[in-house]
Order: sequence, then structure tokens, then C-alpha cells
Amino acid sequence: MLQLADVKPTDTVYDLGCGDGRVLITAAQRYNAKAVGIEISEKLVLEASARVDNLGLQNKVKIVHGDVRQADFSPADVVVMYLFTKSNGELRPRLEKLLKPGTRVVSYSYPVPGWKPKLVDRTDEHAGHLIYLYEMPPTPADK
Repeated sequence: MLQLADVKPTDTVYDLGCGDGRVLITAAQRYNAKAVGIEISEKLVLEASARVDNLGLQNKVKIVHGDVRQADFSPADVVVMYLFTKSNGELRPRLEKLLKPGTRVVSYSYPVPGWKPKLVDRTDEHAGHLIYLYEMPPTPADK
């Protein structure tokens, strides 16, 4: 997912529903990017935070206990999601409102309804799931 999004060290990656934080940790370790995870489960927030602390990545990775439907992820250069299609559709208006033009959105397994992917790739693992890469379009004023 991070490779498909072409994550750079200057990027800030947001993982919406970050679970145990593995994508955030990979973004920090492999791509030297800053990473922020938003997770609604307090148990998973504590688990992810402990992993980040144990790896000494506190300066690169931040885990936020919150609901992605209300969180501010406007600083993102890359947004990573592993949510069902219905959830992606419900989140779409917030993504369109908060994300700046050029922000890459990567969704694992489930498309964002109404968006046309820039690229669709297939993983080699987990029975060949699809990964959807989207890019936020320029605003009318930017055109």
C-alpha cells in the first residue's frame, strides 16, 4: 500500500482505523515518513502505542484514539484505509472536504464508491486482494 502510494520521507501518512499500527510503523521505518494513526478501539490504541514506544518511533509515529468520521486528517499527504466499501462511501465526503489536491488515498480490498482509481494493483498475499490508489483532484480554483 505504501509502495503504491509512493511514500516519501517528506510525507505524512494517516492510517484511518490503524489497528495495531503496523502500517504506520512501516511508513516510519522503511520510508522515513511521519505517520498518524486514528483508531476507535482503546485496546488497539494502547497496543499500537506500546509497539511504537518499544521501537523508539515516538518522534515519527502518533496514535490517536478517535473516530475517523470526526477526526481531522487534513495534514495528510497519504491516507491509508482498510475499511469496507460502505464505510469508504460514508467517509468520502470528509475525504473530499479535508484532503488537499494531490493527496494520495490508498484503500485495501474495498473501493471508494464514486471515485475512479488512478491505479488498481493486486497483492501477492492474502489471496490476491486489490489495492486501490486514488489521488485528490485539483480544486476548481487550482485548474
